[in-house]
Amino acid sequence: MQNIRVIARLDIKGPNLIKGIHLEGLRVLGEPHDFAKKYYEEGIDEIVYIDIVASLYGRSKLTEIVKNAAKDVFVPMTVGGGIRSVKDGIKLLENGADKVAINTAAIRNPIFLKEGSEVFGSQCIVSSIDVKKEGPNSWRVYFDNGREPSRFLLEEWIELVQEMGSGEIVLTSIDREGTKKGFDQDLARFSSKRSSIPLIFCGGIGKLSHVIEMSDIEYDALAVASVLHYENLNIQEIKEALDKK
Repeated sequence: MQNIRVIARLDIKGPNLIKGIHLEGLRVLGEPHDFAKKYYEEGIDEIVYIDIVASLYGRSKLTEIVKNAAKDVFVPMTVGGGIRSVKDGIKLLENGADKVAINTAAIRNPIFLKEGSEVFGSQCIVSSIDVKKEGPNSWRVYFDNGREPSRFLLEEWIELVQEMGSGEIVLTSIDREGTKKGFDQDLARFSSKRSSIPLIFCGGIGKLSHVIEMSDIEYDALAVASVLHYENLNIQEIKEALDKK
């Protein structure tokens, strides 16, 4: 396993960077731009912006946030939340995003992923998948930022998003998100065996041992939030732990 990327995940509500646990109990942390610029200067490989309420309220601040970030941040940026049409995706890409992350709109209409990949190319389409464990080797896919269960189980949804042309998957364990208890290793192994496109794990990393304990699992990137926002770990420490693989 070489060159595993370290990605900073910035959850956005209105103009603010926020963070919660299990995608709930949100706390305002500050200006997204300040955090993004700091992480860029410290060597982050990519940044993911997710507007966590855009799907619920039908509005998003992401266009102006990513446009502002593009002036000072020169790593790939993935942007998601409230993307309902190809036109929404075009607007974000024109304002500085490199990729768009799609969750709720794809659950409601999987063909949307195919339409997006045909217009932008699959390299620009990221499937954002939020899951909760239902039983042994069974995870339910959720949408509306983890609020609503979908009709899909993880294995069938991974297969479908690949068929529809997604170029990448960001997989978030809602059960572990914000807990700093480590990523769900069963989920990591299960999804790794079923994905043939780049796979990013998100949710639960709290210390370096959590990175090292995933050394036997194939994946492409770690998306981290709390440990960076609260300065429990820094980017170079995480990269050094990945290099020890």
